[in-house]
Amino acid sequence: MSARIIPIVDHHYAASVPSVPADTGSAPQQPTDRFQRPLHDLRISVTDRCNFRCTYCMPKEIFDKHYEFLPHADLLSFEEITRAARIFMSLGVRKIRLTGGEPLLRKNLERLVDMLHGLRTPEGLPPELTLTTNGSILARKATLLKEAGLNRVTVSLDALDDAAFRQMNDVDFPVAEVLRGIDAALAAGLGPVKVNMVVKRGANDAQILPMAEHFRGTGVVLRFIEYMDVGNTNGWRMDEVLPSQQVIDRIHAAHALHPLEPHSVGETAQRWAYDDGAGEIGVISSVTRAFCGDCNRARLSMEGKLYLCLFATHGHDVRALLRGDPRSGLAPVSDEQLRAALAQVWTTRDDRYSLLRGTAAGLAQRAERRVEMSYIGG
Repeated sequence: MSARIIPIVDHHYAASVPSVPADTGSAPQQPTDRFQRPLHDLRISVTDRCNFRCTYCMPKEIFDKHYEFLPHADLLSFEEITRAARIFMSLGVRKIRLTGGEPLLRKNLERLVDMLHGLRTPEGLPPELTLTTNGSILARKATLLKEAGLNRVTVSLDALDDAAFRQMNDVDFPVAEVLRGIDAALAAGLGPVKVNMVVKRGANDAQILPMAEHFRGTGVVLRFIEYMDVGNTNGWRMDEVLPSQQVIDRIHAAHALHPLEPHSVGETAQRWAYDDGAGEIGVISSVTRAFCGDCNRARLSMEGKLYLCLFATHGHDVRALLRGDPRSGLAPVSDEQLRAALAQVWTTRDDRYSLLRGTAAGLAQRAERRVEMSYIGG
């Protein structure tokens, strides 16, 4: 067997400062990109730190005790995040997801939730606020998050068996604590609670049926995610991908399923319901069934870089617009200038990596240095 080569990773991803159009008043109210996709979802990473070392996301060989995470001063403040979110909402964003790293490691995160909950769309409605977490400290935070205005939570859980889960998270963390966090989220009213399982062939695919059995009839929506080639450090191989159709086939053999219509345009998961009324599951198939065609998501990193695709190789430095950049003589921009700059970034977007994965263009992009999942969230 050939040796596994793990590239060194740091935070110096390619990024440029968005230009501010001279005519800021002409920015569209609802911009669309080059494929006529509107902007609807904004995923905001609030920290690059995580207390797990999942091999497909933050492998311990790279993210060890010597790894240097970003200093706090480099992170966007809650006020900067809220200002940026307000401008994004004026451009069409209606759903905001907080992510990481592990977002609950960001101190006083419920205060940010409260600030975002106070924002309003042009129609006067609050944004839909969601959060993705590994669930390790969710039991302590669920009630505070609900009281601050969080609508619902998604928990990452890759195995129900304790030994398998400890192996997946690679820090010997017990599955019972994550299950306790899920119960706390349900009790706090952060529903429908969703549980995401990344399926890696040969690593945890034996857990598909146990996970399905555990969450059937609980009101929790279990979703299975194909192992993806995000970033450069997880050693991704196509033969470790278990196609979502095989996941459905395994569960259907035990409990009959039928397909459901999507809730909304741009939804990443294909929905399936149990014939006996015991709830639903979902599959997210970005490798075998690309959903780039109606992708309406943007991602803002913890240090204020905007990425327009989960597989991006280049970002847009929004923090430089918010704070200014003394090195280049750039002054902080006004809200109108920020809005015009962000609208221009979105209208020039042409990202569709999953559709191009097997083509020459996709292979060329795969050879470039892509942003890590732990940096912009899933």
